[in-house]
Amino acid sequence: LISADIVTIIVKLELAIIIRAYLLPDYLPFFLSDDIQKYYWILVLTILYFIYEKIYFIRYDFFTDIKRVFKALLLSLVTVLTVITLSKISLDYSRSFLIIFFMLAIFIFPISKRLVKRFIFRFKIFKIKVNVISKDMNQYKKIKQELKNNWYFGFKFSKNQYDMILIVSKSFKADELQEMIKKNSRKTKDIYIVPYLEHLDLTHTSIIDYSNIRLSAIHIENRLLNFKNLFIKSFIEKFFIFLCSPFILFLHLLISIAVKVDSSGPVRFKQKRFGKNAKSFSCYKYRTMYINNDNILEKYLRENPEEVEYYNIYHKYKNDPRITKVGKFLRKTSLDEFPQFFNILRGDMNLIGPRPYMLNEQEKIGKHHEEVILEVKPGITGLWQVSGRNELKFKERLDLDKWYIQNWSLWLDFVIFMKTIKVVLLKVGAK
Repeated sequence: LISADIVTIIVKLELAIIIRAYLLPDYLPFFLSDDIQKYYWILVLTILYFIYEKIYFIRYDFFTDIKRVFKALLLSLVTVLTVITLSKISLDYSRSFLIIFFMLAIFIFPISKRLVKRFIFRFKIFKIKVNVISKDMNQYKKIKQELKNNWYFGFKFSKNQYDMILIVSKSFKADELQEMIKKNSRKTKDIYIVPYLEHLDLTHTSIIDYSNIRLSAIHIENRLLNFKNLFIKSFIEKFFIFLCSPFILFLHLLISIAVKVDSSGPVRFKQKRFGKNAKSFSCYKYRTMYINNDNILEKYLRENPEEVEYYNIYHKYKNDPRITKVGKFLRKTSLDEFPQFFNILRGDMNLIGPRPYMLNEQEKIGKHHEEVILEVKPGITGLWQVSGRNELKFKERLDLDKWYIQNWSLWLDFVIFMKTIKVVLLKVGAK
């Protein structure tokens, strides 16, 4: 992995030379491309920061790995610019070249990491054998499935011979867990404990040490109820929409024409949904149904009574006869929710957040979930939409929305946004 990253960095240096020396010579000061060897210390510095972020020692999933790569690249850039600014060598280095190099690194490293790991994990010698111990069968199946499906880890489930062990603490008593750790520490040096508090992402918590009494406390907060976090999230999302506004307006024009040509009726429709603090607001969508849809649905349900049971579980119909031809396409690609960008500008919604629940769903949400989910603004997309979407049961959606609110971070929003693009393009779980 280190060798592959060194090769990747050298390739990026060469690409940065081509861009800086041959594509931008008329816009920037003179650049001497022959003197590239003096930049090689940056290669060493970048690898050292990768080592500091434990990229080569712990196997993370793709997005966690890339988060640490981005952090290491940012630290490298800051360090390099600081060194050349404070030293007497500042005139010998091109800052524009360095910026180009690190911009290339941000785009190329995610691709190179996936390609390299895809290749080396084809060989059994590079895979780590993992055993899972759990009394909770749901957790056991979930982890086992993740080990099987997520090839980026390079893990292989093995019950007998293993190099690493995952112990799910749920359902174990404290003394049982302690004995389990003691017993398995003789067999392997790598033991990972999945904490009982599964609804919390402990990577976002901080540990407070009470050294006098030899105890520690975990600091937990509902991150989307923090004013600072709310301000940062809102600012970044509205700035993003501002940058994309020309594309949004062009696409709105095309879709409006398509909806009008396909069937009679208005282009948009609005529906009352729950917003922040359980206050209702008008949620906008493109019209995807025929205007006489109640009569169509009533006839269809008489002929297909099994659809009533399906709706009670998933809050969707399996084959909804009310949907127009253009409406089917808009729903499959999630473009029917495009007008909700107007809701974001009005302050009713966020780009990413919990689902905007309908008013008649309040009883199903329940007080336990309502006190968290309905305290924040809903989003156009969210964690539930990239985790199975309409294949999920209603309670599973609630659990995901609650988990998102309690464990929010800008990086989590970025991951959801990238996965949303995948869901839309591949139409995963979209109906």
